[in-house]
Amino acid sequence: MINPHPGLPELEYVKPASLSEACKFLEEHDGTAKPFSGGTDSFVRLRDGVIKLDYLVDIKGLDGTKELSYDPKKGLTIGAAVTMNQVVKNKDVIKYYPILVQAANSVASYQLRNRATIIGNICNASPAGDTIGSCLVLDGVLDVTGTTGKRTIPLNTFFLAPGRTVLKTGEVVTSITLLPPPAGMAGVYKKLGRNIISDLSIVGVAVIGYPSSKSPSGYTFRIALASVAPVPMEALKAEAILSEKKITTETLALAADFAMDAVTPIDDVRGSARYRKLMVRNLTREALTEVWTKLSK
Repeated sequence: MINPHPGLPELEYVKPASLSEACKFLEEHDGTAKPFSGGTDSFVRLRDGVIKLDYLVDIKGLDGTKELSYDPKKGLTIGAAVTMNQVVKNKDVIKYYPILVQAANSVASYQLRNRATIIGNICNASPAGDTIGSCLVLDGVLDVTGTTGKRTIPLNTFFLAPGRTVLKTGEVVTSITLLPPPAGMAGVYKKLGRNIISDLSIVGVAVIGYPSSKSPSGYTFRIALASVAPVPMEALKAEAILSEKKITTETLALAADFAMDAVTPIDDVRGSARYRKLMVRNLTREALTEVWTKLSK
């Protein structure tokens, strides 16, 4: 009888003394080594044979990867080794980024969130990543270190395809910085799964809105969608409608229709493409209505 969940394959654990050492090792062992911090995804994929590696490179605690700080001008910085539970308990995150708290709390179980990280969720490049949408609508920028130096990558340019990113060989994401929240911002994350907790999203919708003198409607909305395209995405046409037209129940419904039309989901064991499209419309309308209710009080 075949064991569907064999044990972890034999591999070497590498603990570099510095980030530069880690990057050099990863570059020299391209294709056989992978960086990890929480490891919640890597260990499962290794166990199931989805990925095959000779080395796991532990980057926890290297060069700012444990930073979790808020600056009113710079915004929120989350290091690669900061766990989701650390993020959701931080007073500044709770005060200024409640949508990120909602999204992180929707990931799996409390025990897993003691290991899982925001950066890991991003670097897995899964279309279903729950925390990615909140980081997208808050204009997240990734700090990246490699053997040739450092660079920054806007999150909205980071994803290429499921499991693929623009990272080069030997590069490691050390942190993400989210912009300070706009004045008067309200936000919500909506997730549809087969279970109330501990399930991958069938559809994920992150919405923020805030007063804006630059928009004819007087408001700007940002809408990010998960599990409904090859990569996490923003519903740009839906955002444009909400910027251009007076905000009414009809406008919110129209924007939700535009969001539905923007997605290209697939059929899989968790839901059909048609079901996902309809749920994008419904969840987007619900999220927009909740945000608008908060803004119009």
